[in-house]
Amino acid sequence: MRHWRIGVLLVLVLVLAGMLGFFTLGSGIAERGLNHVVPHQPYPVSDKAEKLHASLVIGDWHADSLMWSRDLLKRYKRGQVDFPRLAEGNVAVQVFTTVTKSPAGLNYQENPANARDNITLVALGQLWPVRTWTSLTERALFQSEKLQDFERRAPEVLKIIRTKADLQAVLAARAEGKPLIGAILGVEGGHALDGDIANLDRLYDAGFRLIGLTHFFDNALGGSLHGQSGAGLTDFGRQVVVEMEKRHMIVDLAHTSPRLAADVLAMGKTAPIVSHTGIHGHCPVKRNFPDDLMQAIAAKGGLIGIGYWGDVTCDPSPDGVAKTIVAAIDLVGVDHVSLGSDFDGSVETTFDTSELAALTDALMRQGLSDADIAKVMGGNMMAFLANALPQ
Repeated sequence: MRHWRIGVLLVLVLVLAGMLGFFTLGSGIAERGLNHVVPHQPYPVSDKAEKLHASLVIGDWHADSLMWSRDLLKRYKRGQVDFPRLAEGNVAVQVFTTVTKSPAGLNYQENPANARDNITLVALGQLWPVRTWTSLTERALFQSEKLQDFERRAPEVLKIIRTKADLQAVLAARAEGKPLIGAILGVEGGHALDGDIANLDRLYDAGFRLIGLTHFFDNALGGSLHGQSGAGLTDFGRQVVVEMEKRHMIVDLAHTSPRLAADVLAMGKTAPIVSHTGIHGHCPVKRNFPDDLMQAIAAKGGLIGIGYWGDVTCDPSPDGVAKTIVAAIDLVGVDHVSLGSDFDGSVETTFDTSELAALTDALMRQGLSDADIAKVMGGNMMAFLANALPQ
């Protein structure tokens, strides 16, 4: 009997140790594999590029950092974004998107909406509140609470931008030499509404100002670029876009089906963005919209955010990203091109946000003027936000 009890005790100890390892170490191990920065020597940056980079107002439309169990006020050796590294990279405004559902077997070609959800495992493994286990809206709100907590703890480091006045305050502080970073909350996939339009107000009140209508699967708003239907906007999706317009929320077409994107362009006066992407004519993959659709988005006043990972650039080096930016300028014009890294979005990159001067240097070597570099690196984004955000 004694040996049996000892055996049971050992099993319990091993189970508890395994659970402890899963909850405390599992997320970090997973993130090191998913948000990997390829080891490299420091990129050479010319003195001229360093000086130009220091003068820029830089903005990035897309990072998924709130999904991970990191205190973003601290500098980490894993992942690609935190506030110390944003400061090192001279980033003025960062959009933080919240991921609420992601299908097992995720791919760019086709994903069923009813596939097992990976974010449920993230929520359990990172000990998210019970309310997040079954509600996608609660998952978005929980991630927004992380950002709000960072702001409360370090108001001198970051300010959440909800209005035009908030944006102006951040830019004015930076013009005075203060290292304040503006943060904007976004949702990656309108399924975060849980199919209820009333949840749009809950997200808006929590500070969300941008919504990507779909992610990797079809949802109640319409078809995904990576879903099974190829459908356009549903009646619910049209209702969401109309209500977003009323609230001056930004519509993000990244991951939508081309038909859904065309439906949005045919509605109202909304100028949408594509927050993180490449250019199909430069890197011909399904993840990148057809070139004529990109031109139609630009013609509506929209912006194209260029990502930093190989699946959309076909070359994720600083030079490769710079060449993608040049291809975007050639396609839609310099006034419609911006940055959309997809940092911390389970992508491998060759640099993190602290190393953005290497991109400025690469753009200079591609022959872009200082004025055009300033537009792409953040000027276009700031002008768009100044017009799009609520009063």
